[in-house]
Amino acid sequence: MTHDAPQTGLLTTGRDEAASADLDALFAQIAEGASERERERILPFEQLASLRAARFGAYRLPVESGGTGSSLEQLFEKILALAEADSNVAHILRNHFVFVERFARHPDTPQARVWQQRVAEGAIFGLANTELAKARSGAPSVTRLTREGDHYRLNGVKFYSTGSLFSDFVIVRARDDADRAVTAIIPADRDGVTLEDDWDAAGQRLTGSGSSRFENVRVEAEEVIVDDEGKGYGRAYKSTLPQLFLTAVNTGILRAILRDARALIHQRSGKAFFFAAADTPAQDPLLLKSVGELSAQVFAAETTVLSAARAQDVALAADIADSDLKAKAHAAAVQAAKAKVIVDDYVLRAGNVLFDLGGASSTQRSHNLDRHWRNARTVASHNPAQYKALALGNLELNDIPLPDKDFF
Repeated sequence: MTHDAPQTGLLTTGRDEAASADLDALFAQIAEGASERERERILPFEQLASLRAARFGAYRLPVESGGTGSSLEQLFEKILALAEADSNVAHILRNHFVFVERFARHPDTPQARVWQQRVAEGAIFGLANTELAKARSGAPSVTRLTREGDHYRLNGVKFYSTGSLFSDFVIVRARDDADRAVTAIIPADRDGVTLEDDWDAAGQRLTGSGSSRFENVRVEAEEVIVDDEGKGYGRAYKSTLPQLFLTAVNTGILRAILRDARALIHQRSGKAFFFAAADTPAQDPLLLKSVGELSAQVFAAETTVLSAARAQDVALAADIADSDLKAKAHAAAVQAAKAKVIVDDYVLRAGNVLFDLGGASSTQRSHNLDRHWRNARTVASHNPAQYKALALGNLELNDIPLPDKDFF
């Protein structure tokens, strides 16, 4: 069963050049106020509403279901551009696009077809997965889904609920009466659901990555997915895609640093410093070298991320019964891990170099350039690159595959 593509939004013409240009124009509008929003803590509800109206969240759906039929590589090209415009907004959509891959792109139940239709209409899905105790110790979820007649009741508190504050639906991970891992997918405005803006990290401050509270929330039977039934979480290396998405966000931040470096240098008049080797910053050989290196790093970061996205395309195209599925998924996980090691190093160093290019005046709060390093540092802290490098070394020297567990 498929649905006719909605006749609204920017995706109605599929992946043609006009639709792509319209999305790029929308991203440019999002970029215009990104620094001010972050400086003044203005949550990007308006920007998410624009993306919802454009149906950007349907980008990966098949054309006949209201999407563009695009590959992951093509989607990631857009994510890089959106993350350059505003890393918070791109990060907000991370869990949505993972949901689309797992449950909506190829629906196999009546309820999954409903979710696909909601995505096609522009709905955004957020995630409430991790609890603070679980994040520290890896303990099982204590959020419970309890049977009550022909439906369930959901109770628990989550943190790191990225995107849920802006979402139409929330994906909640829990344990059922049999202590099985389950997923409940419910409307964000259902009675008993409270989404809080209490995320207080150094960076990515506008992602709504705070608390989600569920107090005796009614959940219908068709809104529940059981892990043991192999739906969504049964594939090998299932966490590669959300990991790669974060690396794409950091690549977008790296692009934004290069953009702002160019602007900083062109805005300066006279010598960069009294002992500089040129009369204008744009001719200063040290600044030229630094910007050239930034440009090369952006190219390398984009190339590795898109290569890893192509590997994900191959892995996700494999049927669950494919005997080579795990090998393809492992190959994709290796590329994603390598991309993270490369990109995190580049972007964190670039966030520091930016101030060498701009001088002391560039540290003024009005410029808000510190947001790039803070945001990149926060994104990079999700599963630190040193663990990726360790696993890659173990693979190279001892032929030990990468871990296939949770959020390695």
